[in-house]
Amino acid sequence: MAVTHLLVIITVVILNRIVGIYFQASFLSITPVCSLRVVLNFVMVDCSVWTTVAFTFDRCMAICFHKLKIKYCTEKTAAGVIGTVCTLICLKNIFLYFVYQPLYIIDNMPWFCRIKSVFYTSPAWAAYDWILRISTPCLPFILILLFNALTVRHILLASKVHRRLRAHSNGETQSDPEMEKRRNSIVLLFCLSGNFILLYLLLLINFLYVRIAKFSYFSGSNFNEANFILQEGAHMLQFLSSCVNPFIYGGTQRKFREELKNGVKYPLSLIVKLFK
Repeated sequence: MAVTHLLVIITVVILNRIVGIYFQASFLSITPVCSLRVVLNFVMVDCSVWTTVAFTFDRCMAICFHKLKIKYCTEKTAAGVIGTVCTLICLKNIFLYFVYQPLYIIDNMPWFCRIKSVFYTSPAWAAYDWILRISTPCLPFILILLFNALTVRHILLASKVHRRLRAHSNGETQSDPEMEKRRNSIVLLFCLSGNFILLYLLLLINFLYVRIAKFSYFSGSNFNEANFILQEGAHMLQFLSSCVNPFIYGGTQRKFREELKNGVKYPLSLIVKLFK
């Protein structure tokens, strides 16, 4: 999940946004490459979202269903789920390559991308656009809320029973490491869910605005247009979600912090060995 968020930052923010602003005349702006970049952006964002859903589901299974946890919460199953999800996401977004046409043709060379007008008038493309938005972020909204509601409900009930048992056996309620772990789990789930829902909400509003009000997605830099500001603000918050999540993991997960430290120490140790 952390890797997919990092790939969003690399592909969408660096290769697409920064390169598109400061290196407009590069080969990345040729229409076929530009269309491929758009597909890659959607794939990376969807992988980021759906690995978050898979993580939430995995935590729900591990906490609420111990029998299923033993059978399914394994590295092999996780690898299979990640591979299947990423493959389906690639198949779903590949059609976006055919949505774009050249913005300019200079010396018989197509430059930049703009959405074809048929994308807004064709029922087939309209249905495809609805599929894209329902799969991300509408369906993840529902699934994350559902899994987190089940998890939090189970944690609260188990904590209540556990607290009564400790009070009955010890005569008083004492500090409990298990209770502390459960509270940390609730905090992590709420941080991830709240971050995802709040930062993707404006993107959903922008999609509904385009489809219901019959406007188009902007591909230029119309800074004075309210529609452009709405769209770019939605994308900014969407990318911010992928930037914020790694900090949430690092602040709440001890094992994640340990792996991050190991990842930083490893190249340094190699450098030290070379100089020795």
